[in-house]
Amino acid sequence: MVGLNVSIAFFFLGLGTCEALRWLSKRLLSPGLLVCLAAELACSLQLCSGCLELRMLLEIGPWGGLGLDVVLTLLFLLFAVHAACANGAAANPTISLQEFLLLECGPVTTVAKILAQCMGAGMGWALTKLYWSWELTQLHLIQNLIASECSSSIRMSPHLGVLVEASCSFFFHLILLRVRRSPAACRVPVLAATVTFLTYAAVPATGAFFNPALATASTFLCAGSSLRDYIQVYWLGPLTGNIPRFFQKNLLYGQKSKYKIPKARVMHAEDREERQKGKGEKSNPTPRA
Repeated sequence: MVGLNVSIAFFFLGLGTCEALRWLSKRLLSPGLLVCLAAELACSLQLCSGCLELRMLLEIGPWGGLGLDVVLTLLFLLFAVHAACANGAAANPTISLQEFLLLECGPVTTVAKILAQCMGAGMGWALTKLYWSWELTQLHLIQNLIASECSSSIRMSPHLGVLVEASCSFFFHLILLRVRRSPAACRVPVLAATVTFLTYAAVPATGAFFNPALATASTFLCAGSSLRDYIQVYWLGPLTGNIPRFFQKNLLYGQKSKYKIPKARVMHAEDREERQKGKGEKSNPTPRA
C-alpha cells in the first residue's frame, strides 16, 4: 500500500505542476497559438508521466500485491482528470490530425501541436525517470534494476500490431466524434471508460497506446523490436485508424446540401414559372408599327 500511496501522490504532483504551467501560460502569453502549444505541452507531460507510472505498476505491481483491477481503476481516474483539465488540448497526434482533417486547424498549427506533444511526452519521460531514481518504494527500486533491460510492448507480429493499434484508434475516434460536443459531465466519463476498456482488451498485445507521442516516450527505447516495427505499429497504426474523418466530411468532393428537394417539387416549380411567363407575354403584346 505504501507504493500505491506514493504513486497517487506522484499523480497529484504531476497534475499540480501542469495546472501551474497552464495558469502561467495564460497569464504570461498572449492568447493564440503560443497558449495552445503550452497547453499541449503541459497535457502531454501530465499524461505521459502518469501513464509511465501506471505501466510500472502494471508490470511490477503484482510483486507488491497490486492487481490489474487497481491499475485499471487508476487509469480511468487518470484519464478522467486529464480529459477534464485538458481545456481543448489533445495531447495526442492522432486527435490533432483529426482536427486538421475536419478543417478545424491549419497545417502549420497541426505540425506545431504535434511537436509540442512530442516535446511534452519527452519531458514527462525525463521527469518520471528522475522520480524513479529516488527509489521511494521497492517498486521503483525494481524498476531501476530492470530499466536497462526493458522489453518491447509488441507481443505479436508487427502487421497484427498495426491492426490492433489501428482498431483501438478507430473506436476511440468514433466515440470522440460522438461526444466531443457533449457536456463535460457526459464526455469525460465516456472517454475515460473507452480508454480503460481498450487498454484492458489490447494491453497484452501491444500495450494499447494508440497515442504515437506516448508510445515513443514509453517503449521506443526498449529492446525486442526494431525502430521500423515501432514506427509501423505505434505511428502508422493509430494514424491509419483515423478514418472516422470520412464519416463526417470528405476531402475528395464538395459537401452536398443536407436537405434534398424532391424532384416533383422542382418540376412543379418549373411548370409554374413557364405558365407565369406565358401569361406575361399575352398580357404585354408587342406594339405594332
